[in-house]
Amino acid sequence: MGELRTKMIDAMSLRRFSPRTQEAYLAAVTGLAKHYKQSPAQIDLEKIKAYLLHLTVERRLSWSSVNVAVAGLRFFYLQTLGWDQVKLSIPPRKRPSPLPEILSRQELERLFACAALPKHRILLMTTYATGVRVGEVVRLKVGDVDSQRMMIRVEEGKGMKDRYTILSPQLLTELRLYWKQYRPSIWLFPSTHPGRHVSIDHAQKIFYRAKEKAGIHRGRGIHTLRHCFATHLLEAGVDLRTIQTLLGHGCITTTMRYLQVRRQHLDSSQSLLDLLRIPDPTCLPAGTAPLP
Repeated sequence: MGELRTKMIDAMSLRRFSPRTQEAYLAAVTGLAKHYKQSPAQIDLEKIKAYLLHLTVERRLSWSSVNVAVAGLRFFYLQTLGWDQVKLSIPPRKRPSPLPEILSRQELERLFACAALPKHRILLMTTYATGVRVGEVVRLKVGDVDSQRMMIRVEEGKGMKDRYTILSPQLLTELRLYWKQYRPSIWLFPSTHPGRHVSIDHAQKIFYRAKEKAGIHRGRGIHTLRHCFATHLLEAGVDLRTIQTLLGHGCITTTMRYLQVRRQHLDSSQSLLDLLRIPDPTCLPAGTAPLP
């Protein structure tokens, strides 16, 4: 892309997009250019739609992956090339809304116990105990742990917003033992590469390996621990507004989805079948044919 790439990076940097977002948007435009083997500036709307159809139907990418590609292409053509909004008419995509899968406390205990290394165990425990996103937990610094106020600072989370989340006494004890063993200096979870923190991909692998070893079949990724944090707080009686603040949700409707999976809500809903008096099959009237 050359000059266009530089221009796009400058536009994203001006808007303070995270490095991960910039990388994803650039990959979307690069993928389009490689698909047609020509400059993206020379590709028209019909080809863009055909490419998105290719990602959806032929490559069978997930909704989220295609959505990121759409967002990256939209930014490139509207902000970098200056296309008119009408010219870039991409049909809206209906977003799936699956409910999060919640692990029980017993499953969480097995998960932590099956982590390969103490460092891995603490990373998983920190993710659950604080409810932070995977991109936030890998970027936690030693100085973000405030033992005086029993809080953890999350710097430049989603939307480049800072916030605080809770620090439980048990997690503080575990973190102190971890620090004595590993002595991290800057990053709480440093990489094997000097000066870097552990990557998001590595954190995901830590979760999947521990989950497999623990024999747990639910959970779509380490983000499951964030879902567990929110749901278990709700079940413990913490109000939605507090949970919204701890999670860093901009809209409370996002937090309200956990109302649908909390155990008390489901336990209080009695099945209609349980309200019926089902006769004993052995006491059916004579001549009643049994089901085939």
